[in-house]
Amino acid sequence: MSRSPSLNLFEKARKLIPGGVNSPVRFFQPYPFFTNNARGSHIWDIDGNEYVDYCMGYGPLILGHANPIVVESLKEQLEKGMLYGTPTEQEVELAELVCKAVPCAEMIRLVNTGTEATMSAIRVARAYTGRKKIVTFEGCYHGAHDYVLVKAGSGATTFGIPKSLGIPEETTQNTLVLPYNDLEHFRKTIECESNQIAAVIMEPVIGNAGVILPKNNYLTEIRDMTEEHEILLIFDEVITGFRLAFGGAQEYYKVKPDIVTLGKIIGGGLPLAAFGGRKEIMEMVAPSGKVYQAGTFNGNPISVVAGLTTLKIIQREGETFYRKLEMKRITMCNAIRDLIEDKGYPIQVNDIASMFQLFFAEKEVYDYETARASDKLKFMTYHKNLLKRGIFIPPSQFETCFISSSHSTEDIERTIEAIEQSLKLSMK
Repeated sequence: MSRSPSLNLFEKARKLIPGGVNSPVRFFQPYPFFTNNARGSHIWDIDGNEYVDYCMGYGPLILGHANPIVVESLKEQLEKGMLYGTPTEQEVELAELVCKAVPCAEMIRLVNTGTEATMSAIRVARAYTGRKKIVTFEGCYHGAHDYVLVKAGSGATTFGIPKSLGIPEETTQNTLVLPYNDLEHFRKTIECESNQIAAVIMEPVIGNAGVILPKNNYLTEIRDMTEEHEILLIFDEVITGFRLAFGGAQEYYKVKPDIVTLGKIIGGGLPLAAFGGRKEIMEMVAPSGKVYQAGTFNGNPISVVAGLTTLKIIQREGETFYRKLEMKRITMCNAIRDLIEDKGYPIQVNDIASMFQLFFAEKEVYDYETARASDKLKFMTYHKNLLKRGIFIPPSQFETCFISSSHSTEDIERTIEAIEQSLKLSMK
């Protein structure tokens, strides 16, 4: 595969952009390819190489790249203007659609990124409860703001410590970090700290440490305990919203949180996110209440039109849309499992709906620690071998592969063959 143009551009980028990329997840050794264009399930780099794409913009592109209906709606909006600084009819229509689809959302506020959504959700939860502490879980990612960019400290019940330079330790002193899928640990923490905890924020399915699923009744038990102690439950559905079901993980698992954060799919490939919840909680947000949240690009017409068009396409097809996606995932993952069993490879396949990931590990991956124990060097070898065969997956063991409605039967068959060849070489 030719890579000279990408190498030359990366050398230039490193002099102008920290690390040569504008988000750390885009980098991989020895250097990333630079994309020229994408359509449907395929992506082309500036070197002239074509790939079947399972990164899908890290999740937003559930319809695939450059969906023609979405593109046409954007063209129409661009001719009308890009930004007004006033409300629009479309943002009200989008809010109505989301509130009807997502069980806990009676009102929403549109923002621009998942980071903004989780930061604002935590702020309103603290205001509503009058408490300061929040609970997060190892392996869950809730954006790049100070309160959640934390890692576990030491001890049975731990305060989070900063995960990045530049975050004062006192900023995270009210953040408790617990192991995921460990109800006993959670129960003890709630019993000890309940009168100080404003909210529990979690990814119902962890999508930022690979794909890690909740154990049976885990979400239900957390919901019951938070309700009992009048603690708000926040589902971070930036990844799972409109991905597991039209109503997200809360519809899929039939567990209703107090607040939800949404991103990725809601913007149809453009920057858009939201946080929402019960009316009495959301009415605390300015200008109706005293919790301040604002943004020049909140509900910007371009992103709103892309998101609204995307959700309407999914809505029209209904459950059939999700069944088709799931069948593609089942076909691929069953073939991979058969191969793993036949060859005796120590590999775990975690998957749900249209999400999947392989872990190079002998034992089940059910939390952050078991994910971390997987062989990351083998994963990188696997990633490189797939690239050579025209398959692009996120270049990290701790990300998720996504299937879109644009992936064809031929794409799936080609991918299974490439995975078989790549695993054979990676496991040597």
